[in-house]
Amino acid sequence: MRVRCYGAVREVTGSMHLLETDSDKILLDAGMFQGRREESDRKNRQLPFDPSIITNVVLSHAHIDHSGRIPLLTSRGFAGHIFSTRATAHACEYMLPDSAGIQESDAGYLNYKRAVDVISDLSGISREEAKKRLKKNGRKDAEAVSRFMERYDIKPVSPLYTSADAEHALSFFSGQPYNEPFTIGRDMTCMFYEAGHILGSAVSVIKARENGRSFAIGYTGDLGRFDKPIIRNPAKDFSASGHEIDLLLLESTYGNRTHEPVADMAPRLKKIINDTVERGGTLLIPAFAFGRTQELLYTIHALYNQNEVPKIPVYVDSPLATRITKVFGEHPEVYDRETHRLFLENGMNPFMFSQLQFVASVEDSMALMREEKSHIVISAAGMCEAGRILHHLRHKIHNAKNTVLIVGYMAQHTLGRRILEKGGEYRDSGRQGEPPTLRFMGKEYPLKAHVENMDGFSAHADRDEMLRFLKDSNLKIKKIALVHGEEDQLSSFAETLKNEGYAVTVPRYGESLKIG
Repeated sequence: MRVRCYGAVREVTGSMHLLETDSDKILLDAGMFQGRREESDRKNRQLPFDPSIITNVVLSHAHIDHSGRIPLLTSRGFAGHIFSTRATAHACEYMLPDSAGIQESDAGYLNYKRAVDVISDLSGISREEAKKRLKKNGRKDAEAVSRFMERYDIKPVSPLYTSADAEHALSFFSGQPYNEPFTIGRDMTCMFYEAGHILGSAVSVIKARENGRSFAIGYTGDLGRFDKPIIRNPAKDFSASGHEIDLLLLESTYGNRTHEPVADMAPRLKKIINDTVERGGTLLIPAFAFGRTQELLYTIHALYNQNEVPKIPVYVDSPLATRITKVFGEHPEVYDRETHRLFLENGMNPFMFSQLQFVASVEDSMALMREEKSHIVISAAGMCEAGRILHHLRHKIHNAKNTVLIVGYMAQHTLGRRILEKGGEYRDSGRQGEPPTLRFMGKEYPLKAHVENMDGFSAHADRDEMLRFLKDSNLKIKKIALVHGEEDQLSSFAETLKNEGYAVTVPRYGESLKIG
């Protein structure tokens, strides 16, 4: 028995690990690589195995960097089940079609851009004139682009998968409860435990027999923080028959960092809101549609209930976040006791309040960008690489009244990381001299807006919380393989764990880890 690591290996995206026995091949997650467009597209399209050989998939949670390549598997011959918690299966009903829509939109834009360039070159006209030939009623005409590319034998860019592929993939899901074993292969069972990361996230413990021997493999997926609002803490009590782990695949996103205390989240957000309103500005929050948006709504709702901040309008400008917020509302069975006490027992939905508005149409989103009265906008995508957040940034970052609040992990080479780093340097300099500039959407913008960072909202456990999970749980672990972390985090956390007496390895892409 062995595990091969094919994603989130010495990086934090594209989670994918293959558990192999003599009779079965079980895939742990099928995540999408996210980052630079060309590199991500190449990595995502090139699966390291034939999907038809995979027996089943065990999915830790619904974030796209863990689930995003599932439609690729199911469109290329995979015929097994996708096992997840019930809340994860529900969330994927929205996450995967949304991912497909983004890819179709990106492919359409790239084909349009290529056609414009070719028309301009062939006809000797300006790009603006070329654009007019490919528009209808002022909008890009996909059929005109397609006809042109076919006429000149230009190979179009195709999406990684289509909306139809995503809908087809949903039929493979099998939602399972926490703390109950289910069969995933010959002489192989799995049990889900609370991971505390997002709604429905799970630590998977897989038990298997091979050649007369028993083995147990643990996979944390993404491990959450302790004592955060809404969902329960990561599990500490594992079944007596499944607590002895031969190999634990453990995330290490924040392996050399500690977060702000959870207790400081509401006071920090209170100050940022009040400071922004005092300047007459807008608070712009790039946030993942699943998890981070709902935590922000929960905290703002509590601040409003306690009259801690001015009750300015709050807009969620993300169709996906709107849908996922409804999913949260339909799964109170996974809420923690505090959420029940503060909201449910008082007849309130934690994620709904009178000042909150969900922005549906593009037209309403554009109108919101022109709004000058103080308000809060929560918009996707979380790393500022796509989606409506780009347009809000385009309208807001050049004004010193406004605030951009970073509340999540920003991967290398993303716009979010550049905002975080450049904004932080400008803030630390006392905002002296010329502001830094950022290039996105084809233009340069001065970063005059205040940039704040609250890592307390992170859904990932920090170094101390991962150690707490290992030490406070009843798990007995023979060996740990660190995944889902950048090199500096991995090396530091590996050293920390070794000093604590754990046997640790840091696998490379495609490396085979023998179990037992």
